[in-house]
Amino acid sequence: MDSDALRVFQNELICCICMNYFIDPVTIDCGHSFCRPCLCLCSEEGRAPMHCPMCRKISEKPNFNTNVALKKLASLARQTRPQNINNSDNICVLHEETKELFCEADKRLICGPCSESPEHAAHSHSPIGWAAEECREKLINEMDYLWKINQETRNNLNQETRTFHSLKDYVSLRKRIITIHYQKMHIFLHEEEQLHLQALEREAKELFQQLQDSQVRMTQHLEAMKDMYRELWEACHMPDVELLQDVRNVSARTDLAQMQKPQPVNPELTSWRITGVLDMLNNFRVDNALSTEMIPCYISLSEDVRYVTFGDDHLSAPTGPQGIDSFAVWGEQAFTSHRHYWEVDVTLSSNWILGVCRDSRTADANVIDSDERFFLISSKTSNHYSLSTNSPPLIQYVQRPLGRVGVFLDYDNGSVSFFDVSKGSLIYVFPPSSFSSPLRPFFCFGCT
Repeated sequence: MDSDALRVFQNELICCICMNYFIDPVTIDCGHSFCRPCLCLCSEEGRAPMHCPMCRKISEKPNFNTNVALKKLASLARQTRPQNINNSDNICVLHEETKELFCEADKRLICGPCSESPEHAAHSHSPIGWAAEECREKLINEMDYLWKINQETRNNLNQETRTFHSLKDYVSLRKRIITIHYQKMHIFLHEEEQLHLQALEREAKELFQQLQDSQVRMTQHLEAMKDMYRELWEACHMPDVELLQDVRNVSARTDLAQMQKPQPVNPELTSWRITGVLDMLNNFRVDNALSTEMIPCYISLSEDVRYVTFGDDHLSAPTGPQGIDSFAVWGEQAFTSHRHYWEVDVTLSSNWILGVCRDSRTADANVIDSDERFFLISSKTSNHYSLSTNSPPLIQYVQRPLGRVGVFLDYDNGSVSFFDVSKGSLIYVFPPSSFSSPLRPFFCFGCT
């Protein structure tokens, strides 16, 4: 083959992108061939659709097989091209001969006499051209692996981008859904609030009517008792014979009047459930708010609940209202900020005091006597139960809780609330106050 024909043949083995002999050549749909790495790098990093760098036709096929025949011809062309091995770096210093071999073990170029020396005789040697082609094949394999990783990463990146936009749209949609839901909840709670208030109004109206009717009956009974009293007074002044003849009728009328004695009304409002209140409170729940240490004490509670005094025994109890054998339990910690909620089981006691007070108790003075005390108090006298609060003293005309009572302290907003857990209803909320000292949970229960 003459030099011109050889030059034309060699040009057909050159990639028009890198202008070098093909490396891992592929032939695309339009018939043009390119190095696979060149095609990947120039075609927008492998994004579809791919255009031919020469004719700009679109190739829908994303992957192409290696053109094996073209690859072999390009490899032969590289091996037949003149090698730049005449520079001083390619001359063996020891034997002053050109380094034409490659030692696989030492990964360096050597000359013929070096390959036969004891140092390299046991090693595998190959001509530079062959060794370079093997090296290229390894590099191509590594490039293929890197490109696969690149494509996987790009696919993941595209997926992350799609996920980002999808999530962004979803968050916007969810915000609208949540807003609509809360708007509906506001409407629902407003309607429930109105029903609650209307029911309270009806129930209170009935209780007021019962109390008014009871007042009328008691007024009438008082008048009847006064007449009966006058009748008995007059009977005392009757002559003996008339007195003895009329005594049976007088006694019968007296007995009837006593039997018709009206009983006082014990007004008690129904505790209505407030939707979602316990779910809200449990967001601020404090575990083990009260200590497990129970302190035996003798409690004296003033009639206006202005102070609560504790003693170690009956003798140390102050004079006044009758004391109650009790146990006191204090909180594990005092609160100085934020919101806190805890529950206490009052099932086993009829007489108890529950709430928070200023953290002022000391070992020498077990006395709660301060402006900052917020108590819910249950007491039983002659089979009559009463529920009240202090600051100021106020009777609570609601059903007495029989299970767990929830205490909610909103320190920052100066609020203390009590809830009937079994009913999910509100018992009482103290008027807003401004707390100036730490508040500690407190629970005192009597032996019943």
